[in-house]
Order: sequence, then C-alpha cells, then structure tokens
Amino acid sequence: MLQVHALEKTFPLEHGVVKAVDNLSFSVSPGQVYGLMGPNGAGKTTTLRMILGLLEPDSGEIEVDGFRGGEQTTEIKSRLGFVSAGDGVYPWLTVREMLLYFADLYGVDPPEAAERLKELADLMEITRFLDRRAGGLSTGQRQRVTLVRGLIHDPPVMLLDEPTRGLDVVGSQTIFEYISHLRSVGKAVVVCTHRLDEAERLCDSFGLLHEGRLRFEGSLQELQVQTKRQTLVEMFVDLLKPSEISAAS
Repeated sequence: MLQVHALEKTFPLEHGVVKAVDNLSFSVSPGQVYGLMGPNGAGKTTTLRMILGLLEPDSGEIEVDGFRGGEQTTEIKSRLGFVSAGDGVYPWLTVREMLLYFADLYGVDPPEAAERLKELADLMEITRFLDRRAGGLSTGQRQRVTLVRGLIHDPPVMLLDEPTRGLDVVGSQTIFEYISHLRSVGKAVVVCTHRLDEAERLCDSFGLLHEGRLRFEGSLQELQVQTKRQTLVEMFVDLLKPSEISAAS
C-alpha cells in the first residue's frame, strides 16, 4: 500500500518561491490503479520524485508497505517499481545480464532472481531475446524489457510516468495488459498520463491536481458528481479556469 500525507515541496525562484506540491494526501491500496492527473506543471512529476526518494519533501510523510520515509528510505525504495516513457535499457548488455543486474541492485538472491526472470520473461514474451544485446532490440522489444525491469524485484507498489508516450497502438496495448496484470496480482499502482481516454479505461480512481493541490479525488462516477462533468477532458478544461476552480474549492 502507498500512503502520501500532507506532502509539500517548494522551489526557489529569482523573486520568491513556487509551491510545486501543496498539502497533498492520497492513498493507493493493493489491487488499485490510481490515476494522478493534471496539466503540465501540476506537480505530478515532483510528487513521483519525492515518492521515489529522488527529492526531499519540505514536509509531509510517505509510507510504502508499512515503511515510512526518512530513516526507512532504503526499505521504501526496495518496495517501489518505476516505469517511465522511453526504454531505459543498457545497450551493451544482454537482456538477461541487464535484468539480473537490476535484481542484484535490489538485493534479490540469485536463485530467486533467475526464477523471477523466467516468469516475467514468459509473461512479457521476451524469452526468445534474453541473450541478445539490448542495443539491438526493436522499440517494442525494449519497451517490454523495461516493463520487466520494473517488476524484477517484485515490488508491492508500481509507479508509471507517461508509460504510453510515443508508443503506437500495439505498444500502448502492451502497457494496458501490463497494468491489468499489476492489478490482478495485487500491486498498488500509480499512473501519470496525459492520455485521458486511456486513464478512464485503466484507472479505478483519480486524483486531479492543479498548481500542486489535489482539487478532486475519487472514481470516475464520484468525480462526475463532484465536478458536474462527464469526462476527464471536460474536468481538465475546468481545471484551467481559475474562477471555476475557486468556486469548486
């Protein structure tokens, strides 16, 4: 389970500061896919970076699978998987070498890593090119390898940042199936995407961010009641209208 409580982050500007994340709280349960949505600059990437331990929050608390940030940051990192746009492969290594290298980084015992790799390679259909150098793979093959890399240490929480950006229909479908698999095996999943049609299809619940604040949260049906709008596209348009945001807050 992932729990974020009262998270805040500011960045200095030449004349003052900007609050990138403002008192943000949300939680994601096992088997739930949570869409963290918002326009550019809403605070999505900053939030993910704080969860991943790449940025120190000014205040607030992050808890992953019962472990809290601060002194338990290492425990948290080992319980997170992360997949972003792009392939993220090491071209000079074979696929097998690279994936076992990442398993070792996460402290997975070699026998367990080998078994885990076999299961995931079968699941994502990469077995036939495990011993090829990653640099020689097609875009679609690299994508599948990246998805396996995110799961190689069997993390309970998965973070996906714009996972379908730049992909064709076939590549996007691979992502959809991957997310469905994560849900079915009980992972807590956070998805950040600008593809609102995809989000409606994939996510069980949503948090709509604007200027670092969580403006609306709930299932699509709950958001429809809160915003008086039927689609995420309509809700996003309203997020960019300051007068309507103030009235809804």
